[in-house]
Amino acid sequence: MASRSESQESGVNEDLDSANIVKVDEPVGNLSKYYALPPGFSGTPKKGHLMFDACFESGNLGRVDYITEFEYDLFIRPDTCNPRFRVWFNFTVENTAPYQRVIFNVVNFSKTKSLYREGMTPLVKSSSRPKWQRIPAKNCSYYRCPDHRKNYVLSFAFAFDSDTDVYQFAYCFPYTYSRLQTFLEELDKKNMACYRRELLCLTVQQRRVDLLTVTSPENMKDDLKKRVIFITARIHPGETPSSYVCQGVIDFLVSSHPVAKVLRDYLVFKIVPMLNPDGVVLGNYRCSLMGFDLNRHWQEPSPWAHPTLVACKNHLMQLDEDENVHLDFYIDIHAHSTMMNGFMYGNIYDEEERFERQAVYPRLLCANAEDFSMSNTSFNKDAVKAGTGRRFLGSCLDPKTHCYTLEVSFFSYNTAVSQGMSPYTEEGYFKLGRNVARTFLDYYKLNSLVVPTKKNVSKSSQRKDSNGDGKQRLSGRSDYSGKL
Repeated sequence: MASRSESQESGVNEDLDSANIVKVDEPVGNLSKYYALPPGFSGTPKKGHLMFDACFESGNLGRVDYITEFEYDLFIRPDTCNPRFRVWFNFTVENTAPYQRVIFNVVNFSKTKSLYREGMTPLVKSSSRPKWQRIPAKNCSYYRCPDHRKNYVLSFAFAFDSDTDVYQFAYCFPYTYSRLQTFLEELDKKNMACYRRELLCLTVQQRRVDLLTVTSPENMKDDLKKRVIFITARIHPGETPSSYVCQGVIDFLVSSHPVAKVLRDYLVFKIVPMLNPDGVVLGNYRCSLMGFDLNRHWQEPSPWAHPTLVACKNHLMQLDEDENVHLDFYIDIHAHSTMMNGFMYGNIYDEEERFERQAVYPRLLCANAEDFSMSNTSFNKDAVKAGTGRRFLGSCLDPKTHCYTLEVSFFSYNTAVSQGMSPYTEEGYFKLGRNVARTFLDYYKLNSLVVPTKKNVSKSSQRKDSNGDGKQRLSGRSDYSGKL
C-alpha cells in the first residue's frame, strides 16, 4: 500500500519529529475540482475517475497521486507559511462509480504519535447522509511506510455506494468560522438581556473576533463589583473539538436552567469563542495566516502579526487592573491528538496554598463529568510552554486567578464503569462544555475563600442542591443539575 516511485521521493526536509522526513515539494494550496486520472489518459473524465476538492472553508488537501484505479496517495497541505504542521485534512470526493472501492493513503503527517494508533478513524458523510460517521476501525491502519521514507501513513478502505453523492472526509468534526457566526447571529436574534456580543478586534484578513459577555443585566453596570471568568477557544484552528466544548459552555450559560441562572447572578462570563479565525477558514491545523503558532506568542504579541492576541491580552490586563473586578479564572480550550478524555493543564507555583486552590476546580469537574480524567490532569512549568496563555497569564495576573488549559481528546474517553472506549460525538463535546459551566457553581459554593458579590443563593436553590443532611453534593448530579 502507498507505493511511490523513487524519482517522486527525491528531495527531503526536516519535520517536527527528527526521524520524520518529508519531500520539499509539499503542496502549498488546496486542490480545486481535481480529477485523479490514470497516467496517459486524455479526454473527458469518466465515472469512477474521482474528483477531489478542498477549496472550501476549512478544507485541506494539497495533492493526490493516482497509484491504481483502486488506490490513491493523499497529501495534506501544510499550514500556510509553516510547512512543519500537517495534520488536519478535510476534502470531498465525487464522480464515483457505483460500488467503487478504493484505498486512500494519507502519506505526509507531521506527527508520528497519533490517536490513529489507538483506534481513531477518519470521519465521513455524504450528501444523502449528512451525519458524520467514523469509518470502521477494521478498514483503517496507521503504520510506518518504507515506501515513504518510513513516514507514518494512514490508510483506509472505503466503498462508495452511490454514483451521485458527494462524499466528505475529515480528520475530526469540522467547525467552521461561518458556523460560529451563524450560531452567534441566532443568539443575537433572541435579544436576551443576559447576553452581549461585541467586536474584540479584526484579524489580519479582516474577520471578526467576537467577545461575548454572559451575566445578569445588573452585573453589566461598570461600577458594580464583579467576579469574572474568562474563556477562550480555537487558538489552534485544527482543534475543532474546542469549538464544540465552547459552544456547550455558551448554550448552557444562556439557558433557562436554574444553575445557569444562579451563575449569571453571581458571575460575569467573558468568552472569546474563536481566537484564530483566519487559520480556521484556511484549513490550517495549528497556525495563523502568517504561519505563527499563536499560543507561543502571548508574552510579546505583535499588533500586525498577532492582532487577536494583542486585543485579548489587553482586555485581560484591563480586567486584572480594574479595582471592581475579581478575575477568578482564565481557561483556554484545546483538543489533544494523542490522549484520551478531557483533562487540564495547570501551573506549578511556589506558594503551596495557591497550588492547592487551583487543584479544586479540576477535581470538581472530574466529579461532574464522566469523561474528565484527573489522572491525565497535570501541573507544570515547562520552559517550552512559556509563551502559552496558561503560563504567561499565570505569571502576570493576580495570584488569585486560576489559569488552565482545558484539553479534550480528538477521539474518545474511558470511564470508571464503562468497558472500553467511548468515541466522542458532537453532542459529547457539547456535554463536556455544559459540565464545565455548571461546575463553577460547585466551586463557588465550596471555596470558602470566595465570597459572592451579590445576594446569596435562594433558599429554594439551596434545598435543590442539598442531599438532606446539610452537606453539599460534590458529584454535581443532584436535582439541581437537571438533564444535560
